[in-house]
Amino acid sequence: MPPRHPGTAPDDPPPLPDPSGVRARPGGRSARIRALVLAAVRADLVEHGYDSLTIDTIAVRSGVHRTTVYRRWRDVGGLLTDVLAEATANIWQPPDTGTLEGDLSAINREIYAALTADPPITTALIAASFRSPDAARALQAFWTDRYTRCRPVVDRAIVRAEIPADTDPHRLLIAATAPLYHQLILLRTPASQALPDQAAHDAAAAATAGAFTSQ
Repeated sequence: MPPRHPGTAPDDPPPLPDPSGVRARPGGRSARIRALVLAAVRADLVEHGYDSLTIDTIAVRSGVHRTTVYRRWRDVGGLLTDVLAEATANIWQPPDTGTLEGDLSAINREIYAALTADPPITTALIAASFRSPDAARALQAFWTDRYTRCRPVVDRAIVRAEIPADTDPHRLLIAATAPLYHQLILLRTPASQALPDQAAHDAAAAATAGAFTSQ
């Protein structure tokens, strides 16, 4: 649900607190510098991978003085954390199609688009999270945020009596989205464009049968 995942939007609200200590300052010169630097991080990560990321390479690529980059982001972990913080701080909300399966399908199509995008920034950030503890923590916070935002999909389905009232939202959402990450990230094999809808159908059917009720 990186990155452009699930549902990044162009209009961001005030930045959320960031455990790395990196603070986004809205407006003016500071915002322009941040945009330049984060764009450089995303581009360099996609083109050259984690090992090429340094304060120096990002300063050169962004045109921002090295001292400014170092003072604000400190190291590669800080740069990656801020890229993920930017994605976390948007206003995305899950779609409301009127059915559980429709909502899950819509979410999965966004995930599929993010994981197959060119340039592959989402997959590059996931890969970087295995090399950088700071990025790993930031990515975990991103996933937690996205699954929390998706909870209304399950709540609405309960209200519509599509699924049992004691359905566990997290278990259901993981089951619906996991096949995409397994196929595209772990197996690294091409996935059919039908996969998002198929995974949503399977998870919705299982939820209807009570597979995700509290034990």
